[in-house]
Amino acid sequence: MANNLLEIRNVRVVGINDSAVVLAHGFGINYVGSVNPDYFDFRRYSSLEPYVDDLLNILDALSIEKFAFVSHSISAMIGNLASIRCSDLFTKLVLIGASPRFLDDRDYHGGFERGEVSRVFTAMEANYEAWVSGYAPLVVGADVPTTVKEFMRTLFNMRLDISLFVSGTVFESYLRGVLGMVRVPCCIIQSATDMLMLVSVAMYLKNYLDDRNTVKILNTEGHFPHPSAPTLLVQNLWRALLNSR
Repeated sequence: MANNLLEIRNVRVVGINDSAVVLAHGFGINYVGSVNPDYFDFRRYSSLEPYVDDLLNILDALSIEKFAFVSHSISAMIGNLASIRCSDLFTKLVLIGASPRFLDDRDYHGGFERGEVSRVFTAMEANYEAWVSGYAPLVVGADVPTTVKEFMRTLFNMRLDISLFVSGTVFESYLRGVLGMVRVPCCIIQSATDMLMLVSVAMYLKNYLDDRNTVKILNTEGHFPHPSAPTLLVQNLWRALLNSR
């Protein structure tokens, strides 16, 4: 049963060590292959909580009792939710390009007006290939053609109905109210220029998460510093993971 779960969720295990690090990718940037769309349950994945269930079930299947969680984009918020449920499992949360809310509110600037998001979904439905071709370079930001090409490939590997549905779940997610419940030390890593994640959102996270957190603004461009500036990001990941605070 455990092996079946790991296969379904496309989990990869590298090395054997007492200190575990769990890596979780964001939407559309999975370098180890796509999950079989036959396993996607539209009724189940209407919120982030089922993704939290998946994460905790994977940890249980692998008998991981303590680990650092390095996550990107929406996976960062899934990690926050999981840490609220099982804080004793987590030694550190490293949140790369994370946001508790993408849509603007009266007292909060997430970066997107609802009308903008509606236009994105309309463009996706009208011509998904054209949308991906225009969207990928904007989000990658940095002049790294190989990263743009790889991001486009992973987006094209997603079925349109699943891509639309997951995008809707992500943009509608509202996690501002749970930040104060996170009791695990966090390191927030953010690109200086990112069309999806504003630096002000990183500072919002710093102010509302547990006070044992740090923020590092990288001198990078785009939403994917891991493939576009890997050396710089790895240097900062090492510091974050070795720093007990």
